[in-house]
Amino acid sequence: MILYFYPRDNTSGCTKEAEGFRDLTKQLAKAGAVVVGVSPDSAASHQKFAAKHALPFTLLSDPEREVMEKYDAFGEKTMYGKKTMGVIRSTVWIGPDGKVRKHWRRVAKAADHPAQVLKALQGS
Repeated sequence: MILYFYPRDNTSGCTKEAEGFRDLTKQLAKAGAVVVGVSPDSAASHQKFAAKHALPFTLLSDPEREVMEKYDAFGEKTMYGKKTMGVIRSTVWIGPDGKVRKHWRRVAKAADHPAQVLKALQGS
């Protein structure tokens, strides 16, 4: 399972990342992975976002940030030179045994990240 955390539906970086995972869905599945996105947005927002961008994977709503906090995906970050609290764009690869295989703790380039995940899954 690829569990990716993102700040908000319909923002530039989050949309590029989601579309990247969408475009690689078949290759990710062939590598044995299912993609799940998590943000604090509502289920209704996720439904609209998924429909608008034809996302073939599940988006989970975590408004209380319970899951995010367990995976260190919420905390202090720097935005535009200021320290703030918020969702930290990150991804966790969880193996079939339930163990974390890899944790990308701070994703810098959202658009490039899905390809990096696929490469890791393929062992490249």
